[in-house]
Amino acid sequence: MRFAHLIAAASLVFGLSTPSYADEPPRRVVSFNVCADQLVLALAEPGQIAALSPNAADPAISVLAKEARGFKQVGRTAETIAPLAPDLVLVGPWDRPLTQRMLHALGFRIVPVDLINDIDGALVQIRAIAALLGHPEKGAALEAEIAAARTRLAHARHPNGATALLVSNGGYAVGPASLASALMAEAGLRPPPGAPRGYGGYVPLEKLIELRPDYLVLPSVIEQPDGQGTLYLTHPALRALYPPARRIVLPARYTLCGGPALTAAFDYLADLVARLPAPTLN
Repeated sequence: MRFAHLIAAASLVFGLSTPSYADEPPRRVVSFNVCADQLVLALAEPGQIAALSPNAADPAISVLAKEARGFKQVGRTAETIAPLAPDLVLVGPWDRPLTQRMLHALGFRIVPVDLINDIDGALVQIRAIAALLGHPEKGAALEAEIAAARTRLAHARHPNGATALLVSNGGYAVGPASLASALMAEAGLRPPPGAPRGYGGYVPLEKLIELRPDYLVLPSVIEQPDGQGTLYLTHPALRALYPPARRIVLPARYTLCGGPALTAAFDYLADLVARLPAPTLN
């Protein structure tokens, strides 16, 4: 069935008319993105939230998964969103393009929530979404919470001059143009000289051993290889250089999104860096 036919069919089924948007705050918000979910939960009134994304209650990628369970979750198609008649749909840059096209064609107001690569960008995003939802005071309160957590991390004991590299399955190392790297920098952990720049890149095992950061940062604990990607991270050479005390686990729920995740990330890192052994590898 052609895209135009899908739109026509959806319009007939749902009996939709194009919504009109006034300057007043939205009353029925649907979030179609896990980062937007957390911003909506923190910055909207509960009565404004019509539904959250399919991933909203996943604790692996959201710090507000528990709070999200109290709200309806949409599916991954426009057919699950349209009957809710939202006056605002928040989406991520790569969230199901076909679904976004259908929602656009049906006349729904769609606002993108961009990926965040640094702390300042996250704060700007909070202000923008808080204003969009009609609650700038909630944005200011969230910024204050983040600032307090950031200060706690700054005052935590840090290893002096420590280097660290976040490496995922298969040897992809996160570069400095990323939120994960920004969080590590706040914790006093810098990439070693010669590490990938920009958004990052693949680092052969031999190169990683040559770079020899003081700490290896992983998105999860990996004890046994369960595929080709994890073979890299469980190689005997890395096990010898990086026993558990020199492996930092930085879960994805802290590095995917800005917003409330920053408060949780700063407090998590404050506790973690205070317990790290001295950086003696280099």
